[in-house]
Amino acid sequence: MTRRTNSTVAGSAFLLYIALGIPSLILTNRATHAPDVAGKLASIAQHATDVRVAIVLILFSGFCALTLGVTLYALTRDQDRDLALIALCCRVGEGVIAAVSAVRTLQLLSVAMASTGAAAPDAAAVQAFGGLLLKQGGLGLPISATCFAVGSTLYSYLFLRARSIPVALAWLGVLASVLLVVALPLQLTGFLHGQLTYFVWIPMAVFEVTLGLWLIIKGVAMPPRRPPA
Repeated sequence: MTRRTNSTVAGSAFLLYIALGIPSLILTNRATHAPDVAGKLASIAQHATDVRVAIVLILFSGFCALTLGVTLYALTRDQDRDLALIALCCRVGEGVIAAVSAVRTLQLLSVAMASTGAAAPDAAAVQAFGGLLLKQGGLGLPISATCFAVGSTLYSYLFLRARSIPVALAWLGVLASVLLVVALPLQLTGFLHGQLTYFVWIPMAVFEVTLGLWLIIKGVAMPPRRPPA
């Protein structure tokens, strides 16, 4: 694809990624809003349609991550092919984890549906397995997001070096990405929790929406050619 086409596809994928991610998060939180494992499983069974829609949204957000990895690699590889390749691998890893998360959510829905009705299996076993799936799903999001943050840091740095997008926008991307690179491992270890886990995403949301619109409207400037060694 041409440089202009890659810019348009990347910008559209940025906006679509956000448009898919927010509803999937809302639907998932609504379906699992309960104080204990038994309550969560019962709520998931009651909101089965919401969970299925969330699974589809999560799956397609994974495809958006793969698309962003490829198109952003094409836009930044002239600056540093090795760093761009590492960033591509991070976004591919993010997409793969999203697909695994969709499969795990589907398994969780099956367990929740099986826990209801007269033919329900042993309640203790169902709650133990459901609790395991819920815990794995809760850990999967920070891990996937960490892959995203590292890839975003590298791509933003390469945009900054190349001066192919506005410098202020590139700096915002670097700072927002580094903030997540620091915050997400703290969330995994339990040192960061509560509302702060949502607030650290605000700079990234501003950056991605702005960059997505910029790539669609303006595209990416060609970096200055370096003289041959």
